[in-house]
Amino acid sequence: MAARIAIISDIHGNLRALDAVLADIARRGIAMIYCLGDLVGKGPDGAAALDRCQQVCAGMVRGNWDQDIADLTLASAHSSVVWHRAQLETARLHSLATLPNTIEFTLGNERVRLLHASEQGIHARVQRHAPVERHRALLGNTAFTGYDTTPTVVGYGDIHNVFVAECAEGLLFNAGSVGNPLDGTRATYAILSATDTQPGVQVEICRVAYAIELAITDAEAVTMPDLAAYAWELRTGRYRTEMPGFVR
Repeated sequence: MAARIAIISDIHGNLRALDAVLADIARRGIAMIYCLGDLVGKGPDGAAALDRCQQVCAGMVRGNWDQDIADLTLASAHSSVVWHRAQLETARLHSLATLPNTIEFTLGNERVRLLHASEQGIHARVQRHAPVERHRALLGNTAFTGYDTTPTVVGYGDIHNVFVAECAEGLLFNAGSVGNPLDGTRATYAILSATDTQPGVQVEICRVAYAIELAITDAEAVTMPDLAAYAWELRTGRYRTEMPGFVR
């Protein structure tokens, strides 16, 4: 018998993409969903995205955008942080601020750990092209992850680029981004599966088309800041610093 779990990440207030991914997950008959953070920021529908994920996800971890928007004492590191914060009520901000660092569970015979950016914290980014030693470190324990268990499978988000890699310490994967993919224009997520007859955990990367132009129209309708950069990222699947004329 197979057990399957959907892993979504980096929704970034893009409700059009989230709904498309949730429909794809439902079509596959998967009932268990975990979210790797960054539910809000960048896109216009952070409140609705957070509410939807609270309804359907068995657990969520805190991302860097979640933390920065929820932290009312933090000076804005992004020009749009204040705007995105204003779209959320106090209860939602509290929910974001109190999300855990990690989620851990057993799947098949493997111990799985899910987190947002890395074992060092929510702002410690590890790119797909990082040295193999840095990837291997993601499977280790730190003060941020705790020391109670040692994972053999680690999944993370943050970089908006999917990949799967094996090393001596175990299996590492990145679930990409639902709402702001930067390795193509389709929303991405991962499926973990384990069976009684096959050892280990398998990772399947899924890409889902969604209504990009309607997502951009949604942002235009509420006069969202940084609209041009957001639209460019959705249409091209490339980070805004590559956009001609972009000024940070």
